[in-house]
Amino acid sequence: MTVNDDSFTNWKNREEIAESMIPIIGKLHRERDVTVLLHSRSLVNKSVVSILKTHRFARQIAGEELSVTETLPFLQALTTLDLGPSQIDIAMLAETYRSDDRGLSVEEFTAEAVAGATGADKIERREPRDVVLYGFGRIGRLVARLLIEKAGSGNGLRLRAVVVRQGGDQDIVKRASLLRRDSIHGQFQGTITVDEANSKIIANGNEIKVIYASDPSEVDYTAYGIKDAILIDNTGKWRDREGLSKHLRPGIDKVVLTAPGKGDVPNVVHGVNHDTIKPDEQILSCASCTTNAIVPPLKAMADEYGVLRGHVETVHSFTNDQNLLDNYHNSDRRGRSAPLNMVITETGAASAVAKALPDLEAKITGSSIRVPVPDVSIAILNLQLARETNREEVLDYLRNVSLTSPLKRQIDFTSAPDAVSNDFIGSRHASIVDAGATKVEGDNAILYLWYDNEFGYSCQVIRVVQHVSGVEYPTYPAPVV
Repeated sequence: MTVNDDSFTNWKNREEIAESMIPIIGKLHRERDVTVLLHSRSLVNKSVVSILKTHRFARQIAGEELSVTETLPFLQALTTLDLGPSQIDIAMLAETYRSDDRGLSVEEFTAEAVAGATGADKIERREPRDVVLYGFGRIGRLVARLLIEKAGSGNGLRLRAVVVRQGGDQDIVKRASLLRRDSIHGQFQGTITVDEANSKIIANGNEIKVIYASDPSEVDYTAYGIKDAILIDNTGKWRDREGLSKHLRPGIDKVVLTAPGKGDVPNVVHGVNHDTIKPDEQILSCASCTTNAIVPPLKAMADEYGVLRGHVETVHSFTNDQNLLDNYHNSDRRGRSAPLNMVITETGAASAVAKALPDLEAKITGSSIRVPVPDVSIAILNLQLARETNREEVLDYLRNVSLTSPLKRQIDFTSAPDAVSNDFIGSRHASIVDAGATKVEGDNAILYLWYDNEFGYSCQVIRVVQHVSGVEYPTYPAPVV
């Protein structure tokens, strides 16, 4: 047998193993509300090739490829346990088991590592929490996709309605089509049908009522059977407490804004300050995509090295508030053609850092350049540290943060030497550290942080909504603090 035959046989064997994992992952998700992860990446509803690629991606961050032959025994061990709702990372199980010297079997080790999700300690499954989307633009539709995706277990969050202004003929058909096909993020994973007579979009069995209104005061959500709901405002029209309070109508319990909040509205970056949200807080903001991209790595660097001052320069993809061709715009420069120019503009991300990291005394400044790409941006974070270090130490530290820390869902890490912006479309992390571009000299560190300013940010929004709704399930093994 030739070497090529050996390689092909090995591939076919791994394909067979990955194929056997799919029904186990699906059953755990549907019946027990358990999400199986691999280095913080969900394996639910993934194809054979996607599961194999996710295993192989481990070499980018952990330094070596992870094989399905290593993770399958831990997945099988999970099926023997009385698990409650949780997220379980089988990559972390495999890697921590490898370094454990107590001689435990895979079954014994797994039972111990996920003990908090079993027996008397496990969380009971809750009734689904109603969610309403106010606005159905770029972020609104991606949040909708995520909510539909996460409804697979029948618990957690349930998208009940979207509120939009009445358009022209076939309004609901056109909105459903925009949900079904996206020029950047691809096809919707599932089926979508339209019930025009009842003004509903049915996506993967989820009935979503389309409510037409020009102002929040026009809607009584209880008339649609909606109660105790979390409303996600994707319009950005109201950003202070007074304006957002208009949404607190019958049937709505909390309001989450997908733009930086003003005044006393809490700006929340999941993973950093979401645990400071007061239980009775009804109005909060998820800050901006750029704030979510820079605050987690900024916190990580401040915790380890201290930060005296910093500057963030964002190279940001163009957005819908810019013009396709030169035309009048309220803001300076943004009236110039977005797909034809680099456009210098302002960013509020630096000033928003103070709200998310109030204990950080360092002064952070910021500016932004809009560039002719439709999605994925990069933040260049230039920091003066409180102590000297070197590039290797910083990269080892950030790699470990991305793998084992409480920030591992926010910070990703890549060592790919030829990475470009398109590679990060669909990333579910708030930011991705580019190892190859990182520069460190003495007390100065420059980090290059990629982020999908649409999808990665939408994932952060969903995490905040899960937290305030009480359906943010614990992850096992527990992150290293």
